[in-house]
This record gives sequence, C-alpha cells and structure tokens, in this order.
Amino acid sequence: MTTFFDVLTVTCFVALVIAFFQFTERDNRTLLHYMLAGIVFAVANQVGNAGSFYLALVLILAGAGYAVLIARR
Repeated sequence: MTTFFDVLTVTCFVALVIAFFQFTERDNRTLLHYMLAGIVFAVANQVGNAGSFYLALVLILAGAGYAVLIARR
C-alpha cells in the first residue's frame, strides 16, 4: 500500500542520502545527525499513515529543516 506520506518521506530520505554524499565531508558525526533526521522521517510516516496529517507535516518540515542546518554547517 502506498500513501502520500510513504512517497513524501522516502523522497526526503533519498534527498538525505544524496546530501550526505554530495555536500558533506562524510564523517561519523554528520552521519549521526542525518540518521536523526531519517528517524524523524520514519516517525512522520507512521504518524501520517495513522491519520495525524498536520503533526506528520510538522515532523517532516522539522526533519528537513534540521538536515538543511546540518548540511550548511
């Protein structure tokens, strides 16, 4: 079964992987930060599939914002 949140969070996760390999120095500390954002995306997917649309969107935006802050550093 494919839902809107499945597609959105997998797309965000793929963007995290690309950002890690293209825009960082590939150290363990940065990887841990990106793993945290990936966990937030997984939780957002589950929350969105359970029916909490707005909470899931807030989690996705928070995870994406955190990833952008880490990538800029």
